[in-house]
Amino acid sequence: MPNRPDPRAAMTISQLAPERALRRLELTVVRRLEGYLHGEHLGLLPGPGTELAEAREYQVGDDVRRMDWAVTARTTIPHVRDLIADRELETWALVDLSASMDFGTSRLEKRELAVAAVATVGFLTHRLGDRFGGLMLRDSALRRWPARSGRLALYGLLRALLAEQVTGDEEARRSDLAAALESMARTQRKRGLRVIVSDFLTPQDGEVASQVEPSWERAMRKLTAQHQVLAVEIVDPRELELPNIGVVTIGDPETGEVREIDTRRRKIREAFEVAALAQRERTRAALRRVGAGHLVLRTDRDWVADTVRFVLAYRRVAPRLHQPPKGVAR
Repeated sequence: MPNRPDPRAAMTISQLAPERALRRLELTVVRRLEGYLHGEHLGLLPGPGTELAEAREYQVGDDVRRMDWAVTARTTIPHVRDLIADRELETWALVDLSASMDFGTSRLEKRELAVAAVATVGFLTHRLGDRFGGLMLRDSALRRWPARSGRLALYGLLRALLAEQVTGDEEARRSDLAAALESMARTQRKRGLRVIVSDFLTPQDGEVASQVEPSWERAMRKLTAQHQVLAVEIVDPRELELPNIGVVTIGDPETGEVREIDTRRRKIREAFEVAALAQRERTRAALRRVGAGHLVLRTDRDWVADTVRFVLAYRRVAPRLHQPPKGVAR
């Protein structure tokens, strides 16, 4: 049967991500960027540009046109002033559109909230010359949306995410987040901001303790070694606790496994909550170990307010959080 248009694709971006509420905010970028003289982000290292850096003593070979005559007159020693390069920011968003993201029991589905998160990051980072691209992960296939500059290009990516079809093939619905992160680190090498939007649910979550390394952690570590990484975890309240609604049939959309559970039993509900908390703690600890920013958005909360609180706190912790590993250039 031919694919029908997804009715959610008709939802406007403004309904998902109110730009006016986010206009005064800006996501802090503290890692080294590339792209001289094309953007409005100040570089971290001296280089050709327009912004003045600190003055230093003249050395043989320095451009005499950069002489700082005021400092030279005060110190009677020739001084030059370096310039800070204006750089462009290239942002890539990896959006998990696996079967587990097609779920929601509150205001939004997890997939819709993921699109809203991508829109928010785009609004918070967009400045002159910046480029935004996307990778869509669904059914172990990675679809690439080229990085382009301009607000219209960002809207095009968001519309493509909203219009992404849900497959009916139950045997091909497993998605490998670790492989997608490996591909992102391997193909998108230009330094910049990398945004990972996912629920971070894997088939191993119910089988290992919370302190065990997730399957995607090693790939995420490679990514954070070169880029500033922001992980956006999408959560639905029914994934954290079971309501007492009697005997229900629960299916895993990615593995196809189906179980019948009696939610009237307190021990079962408590065991579910313990497993859910362990999975979330496992995700939080892994992202902290690799040095990635961690934003949690829930389908039953005011996610705009949560984003604002995160951005304001992120300004204080970003310089420490995103310090590159020893031996890796900033």
